[in-house]
Amino acid sequence: MAVIHHTTLKPTKLELLTSWLPSRPWYGGADRPELAKAGGFRLDDPQGAVGIEFMVVTDTSGTHPAGYLVPLTYRGAPLDGAEHALVGTMEHGVLGRRWAYDGCHDPVLVAQLSALLEGRVQAQDQNTTDAPDREVTHSYTGAAPLSTGFGGTATDDREGTELAAPQGITLRLHRVLRPVPDGRSLPAQDTTGHLAGAWRLPDGTRARGLFATLHTSRPA
Repeated sequence: MAVIHHTTLKPTKLELLTSWLPSRPWYGGADRPELAKAGGFRLDDPQGAVGIEFMVVTDTSGTHPAGYLVPLTYRGAPLDGAEHALVGTMEHGVLGRRWAYDGCHDPVLVAQLSALLEGRVQAQDQNTTDAPDREVTHSYTGAAPLSTGFGGTATDDREGTELAAPQGITLRLHRVLRPVPDGRSLPAQDTTGHLAGAWRLPDGTRARGLFATLHTSRPA
């Protein structure tokens, strides 16, 4: 169980993301984002070594406000071979130096996300120790277990990030979040699984939408 420390971070997470987000192909705001924390959840690392957070931020720097899903991992030492995925480093008031990574490139986050989609673990509140987040929903209807792993490279495009698994399953993280109108079914019909959650819009209202979807390749 991850322990949430309410302490100082220098720089803050939002400060790190302000510098990092404009380098992403799915980011559509200005060169200098205007960010606010809008939601998210955490997952526990079974080994207790890696912090796992799915953060939602809203950005009001562009023509229209936008919401982004940013999975992050926090480590006490650099992750070998993941220099390209480093968001930045920060000083934690309790834990000391922490290396923050784009979690789509961190095997610990990907393994726990797979477990969440299968229902083997539960999403945790972003700010409270040992408190499940009931707003996060998930499903998986595929025949093969996801525990075989998404071992390939995470690939970014203009809407999100994709990871492929050996059994023909593609996991797509929706980095640019789209609120689902009331009354519309969630998720789409052609998915093998999904992850959904809620976040706060810049005007203070609540939105709900897909964080991730799973798709299975059809035989040729």
